[in-house]
Amino acid sequence: QVQLVESGGGLVQAGGSLRLSCAASGQIYGARAWFRQSPGKLREFVAAITWTDGVIRYSDSVKGRFTISKDNAKNTLYLQMNTLKPEDTAVYYCSASRNGFLSDSPAPYDYWGQGTQVTVSS
Repeated sequence: QVQLVESGGGLVQAGGSLRLSCAASGQIYGARAWFRQSPGKLREFVAAITWTDGVIRYSDSVKGRFTISKDNAKNTLYLQMNTLKPEDTAVYYCSASRNGFLSDSPAPYDYWGQGTQVTVSS
């Protein structure tokens, strides 16, 4: 059984930076991703990476500001978020999929963390 635990969320001013981490217990070699969800909105794709060869995909809304990365030895996924905007405020979730397809839909992802709150003040 794979468990995912996010950390690193918090309150930051607009223009600031945060780094999220997602530590996994158990191995899963497909894809891992970050999603986010604001109150009253659907869960939104942020970024994804294939665990074996590091192919990356970003949503247009974060491209150029966020960087997804991984540490295979630590079995940990990261999301470096720079130039944060108030509209980035959300609960951020990491997820993992057994397949290597970088889906922007939550449906194919098999495992989810509990989420970490990111709040960006204007």
